[in-house]
Formats: sequence, C-alpha cells, structure tokens
Amino acid sequence: MRRHLFPIGLSVRLKDRANISPRAAETYQITAKLPLRDNSPQYRMRNDELGQERVSNEDNLEPIDGLTSDN
Repeated sequence: MRRHLFPIGLSVRLKDRANISPRAAETYQITAKLPLRDNSPQYRMRNDELGQERVSNEDNLEPIDGLTSDN
C-alpha cells in the first residue's frame, strides 16, 4: 500500500490543469490526507486567497518548495 508523501501544510500546484477553469487558483495548501483511491494517495487542498478548495491525487501534485515528508 502506498503512503502519502506530502505533509499537511505543504504548498503545491497541480501538474495537469487541462480540465480546470482558467480562474482556478495556481497554488494550494494541503489541508488533509484522504484515503487512497485506485492505490493513489489523495489530498484535500485550499487556496485561502480565492477561497477555493479541491481534491487531487498525489500523482497530479508537485510541491512548490520541493519538500516532501513521510508524515
């Protein structure tokens, strides 16, 4: 079973924005680790500036500051 690589509080951006509104936020902060879906860790994220929230799998996220953790 895969483990979540990114800690809560990490700033991330989406790798694939193909089906997302151009007005969607560029960056998000991870607010929760969610259960695996199709063996891929998922995260709840929020952009406080625009008040946007979304869920994404780990494979579609890249850390902005380059840090990852096993926490």
